[in-house]
Amino acid sequence: MEKPGTSPELPFAVHQVSSLMSDYIARLGNTWVEGQISEIRETRALTYMKLRDIERDATLSIYMQTDAVRQISPAIEQGSRIVMQAKADWWPKKGTLQFKVLQLRAVGLGELMARLEALRNILAAEGLFDPERKKPIPFLPRRVGLVCGQNSDAMFDVVENAKRRWPDVEFVIREVAVQGANAVRQVSNAISELDAIDDVEVIVVARGGGAFEDLLPFSDESLIRVVAQCLTPIVAAIGHEEDRPLIDYVADYRASTPTDAARRIVPDVVQELAELRNIRTRAWQIATTRITLAEQAISTLRARPALAHPSELIDQRISDLSTRRAAMYNRVDSAVALETSKLKGFAATLRALSPQGTLERGYAIVRKNGVIIREPSEVTSRDNVVIRIAGGEIAATID
Repeated sequence: MEKPGTSPELPFAVHQVSSLMSDYIARLGNTWVEGQISEIRETRALTYMKLRDIERDATLSIYMQTDAVRQISPAIEQGSRIVMQAKADWWPKKGTLQFKVLQLRAVGLGELMARLEALRNILAAEGLFDPERKKPIPFLPRRVGLVCGQNSDAMFDVVENAKRRWPDVEFVIREVAVQGANAVRQVSNAISELDAIDDVEVIVVARGGGAFEDLLPFSDESLIRVVAQCLTPIVAAIGHEEDRPLIDYVADYRASTPTDAARRIVPDVVQELAELRNIRTRAWQIATTRITLAEQAISTLRARPALAHPSELIDQRISDLSTRRAAMYNRVDSAVALETSKLKGFAATLRALSPQGTLERGYAIVRKNGVIIREPSEVTSRDNVVIRIAGGEIAATID
């Protein structure tokens, strides 16, 4: 047998479906939820509110006893950020789902700031804010990406001030929500889209300040990571000096205002032309001074005797060479004469000491078997000897 609700022949009645929904939802239990109050309507007994997601496009209907709402401090109003404990409540008669608030407390600025500080420390520990990661802003970008609110003053400030400085600058503009539930998603998508365009060389994210709560999307973790992953340099121009959103830390340059961002992304054409004129004037002065000094140096060189009368210098060198050559010849002659005299003296001494000189004076040398005979006893009868005299040798036999 078929069960009710499983075929066209056995459909559920509306009240049966509503009752089943009520039973199912009742089993869900209590849930803690955080969000922002977008609508609030107070009646005598109950206060009905809309709780929207902080980051995405999602809304819940909630209600609470009016007396309990009035006792909350600080007072709950539209735009308040809250944390609540709620129980899903199905209304069978109207087929609507609402959440009954059991506990509710406002998230104060102190708690929000503490959360942001904790997130900032986490991202800093990952190195997302390190100066080494900062990319330089190009001197004269071909095209500038701009993410800003729709028809906002921030857009006007950036574009107008940039064009005053450099009229040829070209912008690629993405107008998005810069606060509210859709801001994070739209700003992130716009940045990613501009980063993918090849000739966009710098991206400006601009908003003209605002309340602390309105700037919370620019401290969202997912947005911060999108900015950190960009290859294109990012200039953050949120315009809030006291409580800086986290995008200021991860951006490659933080501008204090949208106008400051315009001054940073393009040079001032008037100032650049003036600087060029100054450089040209200084270059002309330097060139003129160097030419004058060079002319003076050339005149000084030309006035020197070597250049004024070059033949005198040559004649002087010839005279010096002649003097040195004569001196050299004299030294050589003196040295040769001295050495010749010495040689003659040595020759006379050698002749005086030579055995030949002794022989020439009438003496003779007798040798037997090549040995000089000094005593008569060294020879006997019939010994053959050789007698050396000045004129030669004589062979003889002892008798």
